[in-house]
Amino acid sequence: MSTFQNLLIEASPAEEQPHFTTILGQSPCRAVPAVTSVRDEQIQALVQQLFFRRESAPVRHVAFAPVEVSTTTADLCLEVAKVLADDGEYDVGLIDTNSDPVPLEARLRIPAPDTPLTTWPIGPRLWMVPRQSWLADTRGRRANDQNLLRLRELTAQFDFSILWCAPVSWLTATLGQGCDGLVLVLTANRTRRLVAAQIKDHLRKAQVPLLGTVLADRRFPVPQGLYQSL
Repeated sequence: MSTFQNLLIEASPAEEQPHFTTILGQSPCRAVPAVTSVRDEQIQALVQQLFFRRESAPVRHVAFAPVEVSTTTADLCLEVAKVLADDGEYDVGLIDTNSDPVPLEARLRIPAPDTPLTTWPIGPRLWMVPRQSWLADTRGRRANDQNLLRLRELTAQFDFSILWCAPVSWLTATLGQGCDGLVLVLTANRTRRLVAAQIKDHLRKAQVPLLGTVLADRRFPVPQGLYQSL
């Protein structure tokens, strides 16, 4: 399981719009359900700022990709997808586009159907889309135009979709070009600022919309219980 105990939502550079902010709490655009922890609050804020901002262009289909190979983002993708589905108004797809030897459903311990399916429900209005639904080479090493077209067709079936991507690579950039944009997941005390800046520059040159960044595994300087009461 992931160790995303704390997330810090950071803003992208000014020229990369739309972008995240660190502002949390109630938004006039949409009612935010009650939360029970700092982590829940941060996930709610991430969803609110990424998908439901009036001043930005519509954002429906988003890829999440880490910088570090050792950073696991499967749980983060599931949490974001659940918050969207919990609204009760939207069909949400959680899509495996990773090259990890362990498929997303296995990593999240989601039971797979006995008969292979293109999609299957894993919660109210929440659907699992396995890798083999769109990619013949399920290890993710090769994706041709036909594969990518199939992925776009699957993605378009949902009001919102969350793509679980491998660490940033040529395939990640290609996937990012086919959706509304990419969220870059940085790791506190591990991802170097220079490396992150270089990756952002490469994505920009590849014409991949960078929607913002999430800093994972951040350790707050006060205990969580105290921080929660502030």
